[in-house]
Amino acid sequence: MLNVIGAGFGRTGTASLKAALETLGLGPCHHMTEVLERPGQIAGWTRAALGGPADWDALLRGYRSTVDWPAARFWRELAARHPAAKIVLTERDPDAWYESTLNTIYRISREKPGAVGDDAYTLVNAVVWDGVFGGRFEDRDYAIEVFLRSNETVKREVPKDRLLVYRAGDGWEPLCSFLGLPIPEEPYPHLNDRAAILARVAGMAEGS
Repeated sequence: MLNVIGAGFGRTGTASLKAALETLGLGPCHHMTEVLERPGQIAGWTRAALGGPADWDALLRGYRSTVDWPAARFWRELAARHPAAKIVLTERDPDAWYESTLNTIYRISREKPGAVGDDAYTLVNAVVWDGVFGGRFEDRDYAIEVFLRSNETVKREVPKDRLLVYRAGDGWEPLCSFLGLPIPEEPYPHLNDRAAILARVAGMAEGS
């Protein structure tokens, strides 16, 4: 059963939020890294992204929370299936989000598609670049419009008592207050910055 569902796009602090939720005892938390490390998940998520039937219970068995792609694409379906789950919308300045996404995960997917394997490359295209952005991510204004429109849709559709709009810089207090959990003594995690992403993919390419 999911306790927390992330509705924010990738590159909005989702890796840090994954680590935070796991620190709070709400793990394991599903994130795109889980898919890359467990290729057996790829077919099911790809099928869902292409409009086929999705077995949400099988795809997310054992997970207590989700953030990032691919699950963020399906926040409505997951929220309906888990009516007691809280929804966290991670936000970021739209220009900073676009520049970060363009120069990390988009750049990698175009310059080093083989680094993550053909099946994962197909999944990312189906979920994100074609699925969410309609093949137009390089159109900056359009991509930012999609990003902002998605955020506003979440805010409009999710009841206020079920939704936390969150930025990584907000730290533990609003997240823990929203979830009714004590604040950990350790600092809020800061993970998956640009250099770390590029280094990780370079290592994957060398090992492929």
